[in-house]
Amino acid sequence: MNIRKKIIWNFSVVTIVLVGITLVFIYMLFYDYRKEEFQQQQQDKILTTLNFLREIREIDEKLIGTMDRVSIDEYYNEKILIFDANQRLIYSSIERSQITFTQNILSELSQEVDKVELKEGKFEILGIKIVSKGLVYYGISKAHDLAGFHYLDYLRFIFSFTFIVISVIIILMSHFLSKRITDPIVSLTKQIKDFNFEVKFNPIVTAGSKNEVAIMGQRFNELMQRMNEAFSFQKNAVQHISHELKTPIAVLVSNFERIEQESDLEKIKYLIKNQKEDTENLSKIINSLMEISKTESGSIPKLTKIRVDELIFDLAEEFGVLHPEFHFSIEYAETIEDEQKLTVPANLRLLKAALSNLMINCIQYSDDYKAKINIIPRAKLLQLEFINKGPVINEDEKKYIYQHYFRGKNSQGKRGFGLGLVFIRKILRMHQGEVVYSNEDLISNKFTITLPLS
Repeated sequence: MNIRKKIIWNFSVVTIVLVGITLVFIYMLFYDYRKEEFQQQQQDKILTTLNFLREIREIDEKLIGTMDRVSIDEYYNEKILIFDANQRLIYSSIERSQITFTQNILSELSQEVDKVELKEGKFEILGIKIVSKGLVYYGISKAHDLAGFHYLDYLRFIFSFTFIVISVIIILMSHFLSKRITDPIVSLTKQIKDFNFEVKFNPIVTAGSKNEVAIMGQRFNELMQRMNEAFSFQKNAVQHISHELKTPIAVLVSNFERIEQESDLEKIKYLIKNQKEDTENLSKIINSLMEISKTESGSIPKLTKIRVDELIFDLAEEFGVLHPEFHFSIEYAETIEDEQKLTVPANLRLLKAALSNLMINCIQYSDDYKAKINIIPRAKLLQLEFINKGPVINEDEKKYIYQHYFRGKNSQGKRGFGLGLVFIRKILRMHQGEVVYSNEDLISNKFTITLPLS
């Protein structure tokens, strides 16, 4: 049984049963009230008749009987018997209705019992003991409460009709409310059931924004988003590592083999130094690969406002310690008073890796141990130029510089894996930026990068 049917069944049954119990309870209260009221009427009639007999003795008994036939029989079909203390009959109304248990009632009343109630078919019998002015009398009334039972029948009909109508309304309302309540759950369940983990992640849609179903859908989307990102990250990381690191690792292994075969101590020290540099470069490549894999898996990198000129100065200072013979000349194209023109939203680790690679290229491919960095603010962009004098990339090689493991003729004798520009371009494009190479004077290499200010 699905949740909708459970709601309909449980709500309908409980509500209908409660309505039925309420109506039955009201009916029973009215039934008891009718009985008490009718008995009170019988008792009042007995007392009235007795008082009438005692106060108007001169009126002929037949006249009283005739009055009783008219008034009593017409309304109640009633027979009244009144006895004195010796249980002798002193008054009797109409004779066609007999009281079967007269002697039994009188016997009970004489035993310190003030009231006796009996039922005979549709008639109700009431016997009472009356003490008036020191004299004891016994009165017995037998009557049919025609009006009272008529009202009970009418009330039973009204309650039955009301119960049926309310039951139908409850069932219809249960169906409507259960549909309204469970539709979001059914929709969410169907979307989860039909969710395809093999295709691109599409968030499930839930109606409403604050109820429990919407929150559950939102949490499911967050869970699936994280799973999708983790899966994509794993997939991209494996792909990058297997593709990007194959050659660098092969180079490292080859270098170790050369070290094993070398017997000259100075040569071994030189090879170990180179191996250390290659290992550090490989570590940087792995870190960049991890960041790139996160981004390609759909995980949005954490962006912060970064003052690019300050980052460049920090990097230049770091490289000044590692390469004290090299000098970076950092110049602004114009006087800049608004620091927002130098601030870009970026992932600090990725942007630092890209700028570091460009500055390392300047160090490795410079003939005069110096490089120039121009900072040029534009309307909506920040432009950076990295310029160094040295061997340039010829026209035939320019189209290959962003391919994996490509190393131009100007890189002969230089250490590296041919992945630096590949990572630089990927990182900049992740930030909606670009990198362009040019060598207009044929003696200088210039890399121009652009980054959006917002």
